[in-house]
Amino acid sequence: MKAVRIHQHGGPEVLRYEDAPDPQIKANELMIRVRACALNDLDLWVRGGIPCVKVSLPHILGSDVSGEVVEAGDLCSRVSKGQRVLLSPGLSCRQCAPCAEGRDNFCAQYTLFGLGRTGGNADLVAAPEYAAIPIPDDLPFEDAAAAPLVFLTAWHMLFGRAGLQPGENVLILSASSGVGSAAVQLARLFHCRVIATAGGERKLELTRQLGADAVVDHYQQDIAAEVKQFTAGRGADVVLEHVGAATWPKSVQSLAPGGRLVTCGATTGADVKIDLRFLFSRQQSLLGSFMGSLGELHRVLKFVFRKQVRPVIDRVYPLAEIRAAHERLERKEQFGKVVVTP
Repeated sequence: MKAVRIHQHGGPEVLRYEDAPDPQIKANELMIRVRACALNDLDLWVRGGIPCVKVSLPHILGSDVSGEVVEAGDLCSRVSKGQRVLLSPGLSCRQCAPCAEGRDNFCAQYTLFGLGRTGGNADLVAAPEYAAIPIPDDLPFEDAAAAPLVFLTAWHMLFGRAGLQPGENVLILSASSGVGSAAVQLARLFHCRVIATAGGERKLELTRQLGADAVVDHYQQDIAAEVKQFTAGRGADVVLEHVGAATWPKSVQSLAPGGRLVTCGATTGADVKIDLRFLFSRQQSLLGSFMGSLGELHRVLKFVFRKQVRPVIDRVYPLAEIRAAHERLERKEQFGKVVVTP
């Protein structure tokens, strides 16, 4: 098969489009012919090398996969040959206590395609049957690939961790990202008022079109001041943060009394500060969030399949041009998801 592999860590130049051995499946696995694979920041981090995380080289990246089942192992009974599916990006042991409790993203063996297991930047990928989710016939493969990781992450942050309630004020940082664009739509779906940040007029306008009630240029405007003005001085009930050090102070300042700040990333740096006096006197909460459970993925995909929310696709590249796709992501030029197709 053709695949994009890295033989060493580094910049986009280490991505090599080449021949690679076809994967082999076990009795409880499926062989998927990949039709689309969406990129995530994780691809950039793994490509560059994550401290204390080792991957076997050569390695195939790609966590968000959609395609067709071309072979099913002898123990597979739920999914059959020929079905159109997307893959859950997260994988777990399915046997430990957290997995049995439906909290598989707490599994000690939890990993993702493209991280601890061969990913979808290839013609074929092997996957455990439980990870395959059938998709509607009218859902394009590109949309199916662009949905899982970001909608799962946004759902778990907003509802699993922050306990978002209808009618609340929500501040969403970097709405031009995959997680941000998913979160804007989910919050609006549940009748919340959304204040969203983006950089530059083009991205601000696209954010308005997604349904944001108010937009803030995080390069030009004071985020906290704009949030306070929009909420008549109260602040945001929920702040969805994944930018890190660059926006952290204003994110904290934007919180209402009793507000919840939930974070899933530190793209601009992880060293941040918090004044505990304000935290406890205003009874605010700081919450960490990582991916989400397989059950939550099935739940949020119902809204995708019903077209009540939609994956936002920025650009589609041929797999052979994946270097350009990585470079676009690194330059932060995208609005939504960048997708590659074999």
